[in-house]
Amino acid sequence: MRKLLFALSLVGLLAGCVVAYVSAITQPPLPPAFEPPTNPYPSGIYAEGMVESDQASGENINVYPEVSGTVKQIPVVEGQEVKKGQVLLVLDDSIQRATAEQLQSQAEAALTLLNELKAEPRKETLDVNEAQVVAAQATLKTAQDALDKQQAAYNLDPKSVSKDALDTAANAVLTAKTNLEVARKQRDLIKAGAWIYDINNQERTYNALYKSYLSASALLSKYTLRAPNDGIVMAINPGVGSYVSGQGAYDTYTQGMDPVLVLGSPQYLNVRCYVDEILVPRLPGPGKMKAQMTVRGSTVKIPLEFVRTQPFVSPKIELSDERLERVDVRVLPVIFRIQKPKDMTLYPGLLVDVYIGE
Repeated sequence: MRKLLFALSLVGLLAGCVVAYVSAITQPPLPPAFEPPTNPYPSGIYAEGMVESDQASGENINVYPEVSGTVKQIPVVEGQEVKKGQVLLVLDDSIQRATAEQLQSQAEAALTLLNELKAEPRKETLDVNEAQVVAAQATLKTAQDALDKQQAAYNLDPKSVSKDALDTAANAVLTAKTNLEVARKQRDLIKAGAWIYDINNQERTYNALYKSYLSASALLSKYTLRAPNDGIVMAINPGVGSYVSGQGAYDTYTQGMDPVLVLGSPQYLNVRCYVDEILVPRLPGPGKMKAQMTVRGSTVKIPLEFVRTQPFVSPKIELSDERLERVDVRVLPVIFRIQKPKDMTLYPGLLVDVYIGE
């Protein structure tokens, strides 16, 4: 029994010595995955940068619809180069199209009525009035002949014609004369054509309906989003069937509103550097400024060409909650143009390290 305990104690002692020896061995450090960026300038300053498309002002072209609706068609794909005026996205415009067609029909009906007023008098209507005048003249002649006959008989023998019959014949003549006068005035009225006030009123009615049609047609065109400039489609956020508005498209992941489409320049890329406000006094002048950027995760160093400075120091925004985020650091945006490397593809939105020197 004692021999067994002694053997176990010896084994435990040896095991402890082995563990202590192994633990004391120092492992050599792993080589870095990539070399960290180094400052190529004697007194250069560091700034974080973000790759973006080349624009004369602003960053990228964010496309928003001016109307709300359901996406019906997206005839472009991400990465596709587009020309100015090319269709990018189509919204469901069935209701607005019907409204525009209705207003167009109303305007055409008003124009037809206006042309009808201007074309008066109509020959067929004037012929009818001329015939009515002739008929009234014949009626007057008949009534006058009957009165003359009764008057002649009455003059020969007052007892041959009653006084009542003679008065009735005289009234018939007066009625016929009045009817003839009315027929002539009606003919003159038709011959004069439409009243100028009726024409002016109908013309204004037509102009109002036509402008309403133009307004509806202009609004109808807003349901089709077209490229404002030549560029490349960098992002399409909604899908067919998604609902979009003037605020953009809802992003399920960030639970925020994003632009419907994002366009960039197909020729050049810029890098927007955010220089810390503490380093702004050390920033060289525009004519002396040089810069070099390093793509993170690689040893590629790319020279940059100064483009412009956005002369407004703004809060540094992280990626969590944009403008609702409380920040204590302010930065000055400086834009450089990138000389594209032949052996590497750069994408807008890529974070890079930039050193700015003199």
